[in-house]
Amino acid sequence: MKIHHIRNATLIIESGEHKIIVDPMLGKQGSLPPFSLMRFKCQRNPTIELPSNADGLLNGVNQAIVTHSQTFGVRALQHTDHLDAAGEKFLVNNHIDIATPEKDSAYLRKVGLSVSHAVGDWQTLPFLGGEITAVPAQHGHGWIHKVMANGSGFFIALPDEPSIYISGDTVLTTEVERALLQLKPDITVVAAGQAQMDVGQPLLMSNDELMRFIELAPGQVIANHMEALNHCAIDRATLKQSLELQGLSGKVHIPADGETLVF
Repeated sequence: MKIHHIRNATLIIESGEHKIIVDPMLGKQGSLPPFSLMRFKCQRNPTIELPSNADGLLNGVNQAIVTHSQTFGVRALQHTDHLDAAGEKFLVNNHIDIATPEKDSAYLRKVGLSVSHAVGDWQTLPFLGGEITAVPAQHGHGWIHKVMANGSGFFIALPDEPSIYISGDTVLTTEVERALLQLKPDITVVAAGQAQMDVGQPLLMSNDELMRFIELAPGQVIANHMEALNHCAIDRATLKQSLELQGLSGKVHIPADGETLVF
């Protein structure tokens, strides 16, 4: 299995004839508004361009996973850091089917996308010769998660490949711990940027939660969702320091944009 990190939460899982893009945010630098106006530097998003090898990595993608997309079904509230206009165009132009949480499926179909797998919480469906399971995600602490898109993480088991759990945007919950302890993924992908809006508590795991997540993960961990959005406080260097202090560096990959990891 190859995992190509593109940018932020966007990655591609390559297994045999399958290339699965996860959370395609494919727009140009600055194509989205700032997600924080006061708490962090007010910059348009994404704050960086796609890597120079993005076109080559995207070539041949034939399946997609969108971990979350909508809030209250309102187009203006779509989570564009996981599915932006350029990502939608890519999926439509290449006739790519999508696996997504069941509660988001009607919304994605309404905006013209093809949903092949609408997966309910803890439901397991056949997927590309293997299986896909949706793990509930809580997008923030406190009241703010109720107005965010509480999507799903996804556990994927493909034939003759290591299993992989993609956390999606979530804080550490008993559901997330259950996924790590019961499903026992060989690889986990965790959103590590500690995103936060101008109001409310953080939308992703705190440093303590992230270290606990990594400790519980039975296999290798890939940390993403950093250095591409103006509301993400944690960068790669800061995360690396935290991992070194906790003695966890040996099990965590922090890929650069455009980097390919082979498992």
